[in-house]
Amino acid sequence: MDDQSKHFIYQYLNTASPTGFEAAGQQVWLDYVRPYIHEHLVDTYGTVVGTVNPGHDYKVVIEAHADEISWFVNYISPEGFIYIIRNGGSDFVIAPAKRVNIHTGKGVVKAVFGWPAVHVRDGKDDPQPSQKTLFLDCGCANKDEVEALGVHVGCVVTFEDGLTELNDRYYVGRALDNRMGGVIIAEVARRLHQNQVKLPYTLYVVNSVQEEIGLRGAEMIAHRLRPDVAICTDVTHDTRSPLYDKIKQGDCSCGKGPQLTYGPAVQNNLLNSLIKVAEEKQIPFQRAAVSRSTGTDTDAFAYSSAGVASVLVSLPLKYMHTTVEMVHKDDIEHCIQLIYEYLVSLPAGTDFRYLK
Repeated sequence: MDDQSKHFIYQYLNTASPTGFEAAGQQVWLDYVRPYIHEHLVDTYGTVVGTVNPGHDYKVVIEAHADEISWFVNYISPEGFIYIIRNGGSDFVIAPAKRVNIHTGKGVVKAVFGWPAVHVRDGKDDPQPSQKTLFLDCGCANKDEVEALGVHVGCVVTFEDGLTELNDRYYVGRALDNRMGGVIIAEVARRLHQNQVKLPYTLYVVNSVQEEIGLRGAEMIAHRLRPDVAICTDVTHDTRSPLYDKIKQGDCSCGKGPQLTYGPAVQNNLLNSLIKVAEEKQIPFQRAAVSRSTGTDTDAFAYSSAGVASVLVSLPLKYMHTTVEMVHKDDIEHCIQLIYEYLVSLPAGTDFRYLK
């Protein structure tokens, strides 16, 4: 990817986009894709859809989710300490001693997750990070001072950490899950535009909200768009890292290409045609299986309306739901290539049914 793409990645990843409050990140994303689409819509809860080649009967979706895990202010003590609840799958264990941004109507208020020093913990009855023990300290002496800053119950809280790079191979930071998917689908739209590809169908480039609390944005937009095909992106666990069990969680490594998933929500004819393109174009990929749902927006699209032929393209990622999520640059490029090559090869009207 060129300098323009890299600038977008940093701007997008460094813009807070917590579940239910995705508007700022969605604006960055829309501003980037606007030159590469013909029109766009934004639904009531903030999902953004860029449309390429509108007006055709056959409709294809490429999709990512825009939201990141975060916290809500839940209680402010008389002493001015702020207690939180999770917004999505936030991890209590990683929170102690982290810097955060509290998003208020008056702007961002800086704070930290406080934690007792090692000197006063004896090991036997040490407190464990949990909703009861974790608190934020924004440097105030009492509740009145906290509220004077604009902090109140319901304010959303995100980690301060920004995007960095590691060993010239990896992007590292918070919320790569799944805004790197948003990068991938945006780059596919850009590549189609730059190569002057005329698709024989309507393409919807969908950046959904509220995935982290139950695939809600995808559920809403799938019923609205009623596509014939959905190619969804998300991240998946790099199980080469220590403390993963490959027998339980499969074998996946960063740097070896996107992971393609087998499971009930994945339409097998669509998946096989995607694999065929990957093999023909020599795009590396990995395989995974799920016993029930994929746990991604793929499920929302697959089971919407009368059923949508859906497939999942996953970006391998280390240390999910932490502030040091890691993805390999080669995997990003191979995800873009795979989706692009599939879209340009897909005939309008393709019927993926098993029996006809």
